[in-house]
Amino acid sequence: MTGKVYLVGAGPGDPGLMTIKGMELLRQADVVMYDALANPELLKQCKEGAELIDAGKRSRDHHLKQWETNDLLVKYAKEGKVVVRLKGGDPFLFGRGAEEAEELRKAGAEVHVVPGVSSSISVPELAGIPVTHRDHTSLVTFITGHEKADREADRVDWTKLVGGHGTLVILMGLGNAAAISKDLIDGGMSPDMPAAIISKGSTPDQRVALTVVSKLAQTIEEEKLEAPGIMVVGTVAKLREVLGDLA
Repeated sequence: MTGKVYLVGAGPGDPGLMTIKGMELLRQADVVMYDALANPELLKQCKEGAELIDAGKRSRDHHLKQWETNDLLVKYAKEGKVVVRLKGGDPFLFGRGAEEAEELRKAGAEVHVVPGVSSSISVPELAGIPVTHRDHTSLVTFITGHEKADREADRVDWTKLVGGHGTLVILMGLGNAAAISKDLIDGGMSPDMPAAIISKGSTPDQRVALTVVSKLAQTIEEEKLEAPGIMVVGTVAKLREVLGDLA
């Protein structure tokens, strides 16, 4: 087996925020398996003749099941191909990069990871919201709001994420916003805790709405905010009023 698989982070959406190493590998790859959150403009960098495979997942629309993706990565590695598995943000943060790496290791394939600029920090930053600030909090908690996608129950106990967890940065949670709000308030959070919702961050279609935790779902509906989206809960959200857009 002489093939190599590179798990490459595509960054938050802006093609300019992909790493130099990731871009170099993308241009060399024989096969590129890309996710829905990877900006399609990046695929223009692929070499002529490269095989492009849509492995994206959005809500219930899965082009490939995860086991199919794993099997294809192993197959191409065994064929001696150079494969880039292009994943939105960073390959290991709330993605399945680590699971894919495990399967490749088990199969004896050579696998490498190229970290990406995570949307969890960069998207709020570009919207003028630092996730930490000495006058607000020195702690940040990253949470997936999409736990129920492939499980019977949500493993995140939102009621326990109140107090002592700093800024809450919630990825992939727009569709679950009402339940998240309720659970946070049930856990003791003030309904008036500042919050921000960032839709399609780092792209020309970026939209930002300031709100409070009790009105997350209402704001998403009224402002027609679409996925991909990030919700930031904490007093740092108010800093957008001072800093504005920083893209």
